[in-house]
Amino acid sequence: MKKIYKPIGVLAIMLFSFYYTEKIAVIMQNKSPIMQNINSIENNYMVSATNATVDGNYIVPGIMGRMINKTKSYVNMKAFGIFNEYYLIFDDVKPDISLEDNKDKIIKKGNKQKKAIALLLEDGNETIKKYLKENKIVASLLTIEETYENTNYFEQINNDASKYKNVESLLNKNDQNTNICYLKSLKKEFCEKERKYLVEETFEINGNNIAEIKSKIDSGAIILVKKSTSLDSLKLLIKEINFKGLKIVTLSDLIAEKIDNK
Repeated sequence: MKKIYKPIGVLAIMLFSFYYTEKIAVIMQNKSPIMQNINSIENNYMVSATNATVDGNYIVPGIMGRMINKTKSYVNMKAFGIFNEYYLIFDDVKPDISLEDNKDKIIKKGNKQKKAIALLLEDGNETIKKYLKENKIVASLLTIEETYENTNYFEQINNDASKYKNVESLLNKNDQNTNICYLKSLKKEFCEKERKYLVEETFEINGNNIAEIKSKIDSGAIILVKKSTSLDSLKLLIKEINFKGLKIVTLSDLIAEKIDNK
C-alpha cells in the first residue's frame, strides 16, 4: 500500500509546486510596470460587441467587439523591455447574438455601423465590369461554371444551381470561396445544408429604375446590378453612394461581423 501512496504523494507535491509557481508568476507579472501600464489603458481600447438583429427569417449581422489580450501583450512588450502601445495584442469579442449562430436566417442588408454598401453583379455586362476594374471599384460577381473566371479582382459568388459542386471545386481550388448562397438562384434548404450564409439583395437596379433607387441608398445595402443596367445608370448610382459618404466593399466584407482596423 505504501508503494501506491508514495507516487501519489510525489504527484500531489509536483501539482502543488506547478500551481504555486504559476500563482507567483501571475503576482510578479501584475506588479510589473509594463502590466500596470497595460491595466491603466485597457478601457481606452475596449470596444463592446454589437448584437445581430433577428427579425423573423431575416438577420442583420452584428459587429465583433475588441479587448486587449493582456498576457500576450505583456509577453510581447517584455521581450523589448519597455511598455509601448504599438505592441498591444487584441482579441475579438463575439456578440451574444451572432450571425454564426443563426445561419438559417437570411441576410438582406449589412450592419449600418460599417457605413458601406456592396454591389452584387449579375454576370454578362462586360462594359460595367471593365468600368469597375478601371476605376478600382470592388464588387461581388454571381458566377456559373460557363462564365467562371479565375480572377482575383471580383469576388466570386457561386450562382450555378445545376453545376454547383463544380463551381465549388473551382472556388476552393483557387481560394475564392466566400460561402455565400444567393437565394434568388439557389434553394434555401440546399444552402442551409451546405452551411452557407444566406443572402438576398436589399434592392436591384436595372435599365429603368435608377431614379427610384437613388433615394433608397443607405448604409448596409446589398445592391443587385442586373446585366441590363446601363453604364450611365451605374455611374449615377456610384455618384450617389459617394455623395452619401459610403464605402463600396465586397459582399463578404459587408456581412462579416469583424471590422478590420477598428
